[in-house]
Amino acid sequence: MASATRRKAKTGRFTGGLRGIEEEILGAARAFGLDPLPTVFELITHDQLNEVAAYGGFPTRYPHWRFGMQFEELQKGYTFGLSKIYELVINNDPCYAYLMNSNTLVDQKMVIAHVYGHSDFFKNNLWFSQTNRRMIDEMANHGTRIRRHIERHGEKTVEEFLDAALSLEWLIDYHSVYSPLRKRTRYEFDEEEETASVQRLKTDRDYMDRYINPPAYLEAQRRKIQERTQQQRKFPEQPMKDVLEFLIEHAPVENWQRDILSTVREEGYYFAPQALTKIMNEGWATYWHSKLMTEKILGDAEIVDFADHHSATLGVQPGALNPYKLGVELWRDIEERWNKGRFGSEYELCDDLARKRSWDLRLGEGREKIFEVRRIYNDVTFIDDFLTKEFCEEQKLFVYRHNPQSNRYEISDRDFEAIKKSLLFRLTNMGHPIIQVVDANFQNRSELLLKQVHEGVDLDLEEAKDAMKNIQRIWKRPVNLQTQTEDQVKLLTFDGQKHLEEDLSTPVA
Repeated sequence: MASATRRKAKTGRFTGGLRGIEEEILGAARAFGLDPLPTVFELITHDQLNEVAAYGGFPTRYPHWRFGMQFEELQKGYTFGLSKIYELVINNDPCYAYLMNSNTLVDQKMVIAHVYGHSDFFKNNLWFSQTNRRMIDEMANHGTRIRRHIERHGEKTVEEFLDAALSLEWLIDYHSVYSPLRKRTRYEFDEEEETASVQRLKTDRDYMDRYINPPAYLEAQRRKIQERTQQQRKFPEQPMKDVLEFLIEHAPVENWQRDILSTVREEGYYFAPQALTKIMNEGWATYWHSKLMTEKILGDAEIVDFADHHSATLGVQPGALNPYKLGVELWRDIEERWNKGRFGSEYELCDDLARKRSWDLRLGEGREKIFEVRRIYNDVTFIDDFLTKEFCEEQKLFVYRHNPQSNRYEISDRDFEAIKKSLLFRLTNMGHPIIQVVDANFQNRSELLLKQVHEGVDLDLEEAKDAMKNIQRIWKRPVNLQTQTEDQVKLLTFDGQKHLEEDLSTPVA
């Protein structure tokens, strides 16, 4: 499919005026200070665009039924007018962007400007600094290897294992790739362990022994030896957040299965920065396509069409988060605050509401500030540092909850701290619960013990059970998960046949 798409795209790519428009927009973007990656635009049909989008932007990926499901969903959405893909851009060097050939000229201009915003963000944001800039080629390699596994082991066998691996693709430690101390360590178990004994202080007088070696001292020494022995037996020595890496290194699987796990993990790390910066990235691209279009690109006759399509992009549904809207408004707010000096202790301590509303020190530092923020922040730190009470009131942000009685989303809280907390919890760890491998020899039976770290998203018990079932399939021994719901600590277990649940009065060590 990929080669056909490329051939068709190149025959109609930016002939005549559209090529000139691309160069004009790039020049305007650079004049504003944007520094995008080299970008290749390809003009394709809506069917081709939906197909590429179903593969996550990589038409040469491995075959799997979920890509077909995504394609059907996109096709139906387009056919019935429920959704439409305006642009698809890939973090690569060069950066690839796909345009729909049926779009109007105004749409093509807006999409090209939007793409250059994304391309600049990919190149310059810290959280994309460790991504593979040759992922187009790497995805093709992944597809080739998995097709080879299918030829050797059968489609059903490979697909079933791939299903299990894909269900665990979020169990990675996205922070680890930025650590200079990151290393991989292999562990070995000894079937027989030497029993250590308490070393008593020597004395040549028997009656002095109870004074030199009092019972309390001997008991304390025994506890230390026991703890040290337990620590040596514990595997891994420290909790490990990258569950996939642990399974790759230590699960009793065949080489082809290990290769599939490695493929899923590598692609998980590639896509992670996009999930970690969704609000910032979409907001940044929207900010710049708006500025470029209104100040440099649009003709007088195109204003109404642009305003119509731009407003549709920023539409908000109750109970839903639109990253385009929240992102672009927060970028504009940061720029205005730093232009007017609305930051720092003097401004924060001012309790005169009228004075704060008219506050303007004319610093003009807004553009410099947003480029600084673009370079080093992700969504969590972006919201944590720059979401203000005034911004929430101006944008009419609330906390929504679903009311099962009315089957509607209703406002449950207007408090600023509640709004901020809700957003941060939703964004922590890409919206997934944090799970760690705690012990691979739990209760000395080679069982796997996982533990939920209670920061951010709560654990969905049904999804957790599905994940445990797939981990057990890979680990081939019972899998345990310690979690907490409200004030109750639970130990969930899947032994390969059935799910068990145990209430714990105290957390498992």
